[in-house]
This record gives sequence, structure tokens and C-alpha cells, in this order.
Amino acid sequence: MRVSIRPLAMQDLPYLYEICLKTGKAGEDASALFKDPYMLGQFYAAPYAFYPDSICFIAATDEQPQGYIVCAPDTEAFGKWLEKSWLPLLRERYPVPYPVEKAVSLIESRMALAFHKQHPAPEQPWQALYPAHLHIDLLKTIQGKGWGRLLMETLWAALVERKVPGLHLGVSKANTGALAFYKKMGFSVLEEDARVLTLGKDLRALK
Repeated sequence: MRVSIRPLAMQDLPYLYEICLKTGKAGEDASALFKDPYMLGQFYAAPYAFYPDSICFIAATDEQPQGYIVCAPDTEAFGKWLEKSWLPLLRERYPVPYPVEKAVSLIESRMALAFHKQHPAPEQPWQALYPAHLHIDLLKTIQGKGWGRLLMETLWAALVERKVPGLHLGVSKANTGALAFYKKMGFSVLEEDARVLTLGKDLRALK
């Protein structure tokens, strides 16, 4: 199977939603948890396709996306853009409390809360050294074959070129496969709560 890495194109947008949903349950398919199949992607994937300063790459087989990595080089600036350009309409679409008849799971109801968080979030002590953040998702068709590493390394090169010192991401403690992957990629723990680890990667040594 031939896999290629290339920049995200607008024609890839439907695949971003699909991949986000099919990996949305700690790396497993979350389709059964959402009546609205676009809800996860509206927060975790699609906005990066429209944010002017984002860096996004696709892993594709025969030009069909099988995975992606999306990144905002400056989390604070991205948060301001979300508030102005992305979230207002979605807050109307996904009100809180989320109507019971619209949800098929408690997870879907709770997901509505994400659209009502204020952005940018309060700055963290580590944020100056790790200002970028990312989301990466791969379908099982290309997992475990080195394509996640290649997507990461492709992104790192682009961030280093922009002189971004580091990046961070959040990962569920339940997603043991992802945690093992990030450890291999040299990420370290920046912050921890009951369910989520915030991990960081220092890019300065790559210059």
C-alpha cells in the first residue's frame, strides 16, 4: 500500500470529519456515540482547515485521506480566531444544556460544552516554550506502519522553519496506544488532571 504525505486541501474536508469520528473514542470508532456525525470534527479538525495560519498535512492512499495532522502554531492567536470566526454559529447549533432528543449518548451531550469554552484559555506556565498545539488521527488502515511518525516529523520541520520553539497536545489517559506513540516521539508531561495528560515537545534541538 502506497501512502503519501501532502498538505491539506479543501477537498479533504469531508475526510477530516470522517477520520475524526472514526478515531474519536480513545482511538476507536465513536460513530455509535454521536447522532450528529460532524460534531467532533467541528471542534477538533475542521477549524484548522480554515484558520489562516494553520499547518495541516494529510496521509493518503491513492489520494484518499487515511489520516491527518492539524496544527495551530500560536495557540493564543488561534483561540482569538475561534471566538471571532468559528464558534459563534456553533454555539447556537450546540446549545448548553444540549437537548436530550438530539443526543444518543452522554458523551455527545458533554461534547456540546466544548463549544462554549472561552478562548483563548488562560495562559499556562509552559505555554511560551510550547505555543503550538496539534491533533493527529490515523485510521487503522495505516496505523503501526510509520506514517504517524512521518506526519509528526513533517509538521516539526514546518514549525522549525517558522521558528516555533515547541508544541503541545492533550491526550486521554485511556488512549494507551497514543500515549505510547507520543512517548516514542519524545513528548514529555507538562500537565495532568484526572482524565487527560498535556504533553509537550521541545523543537529547539531540531534547529
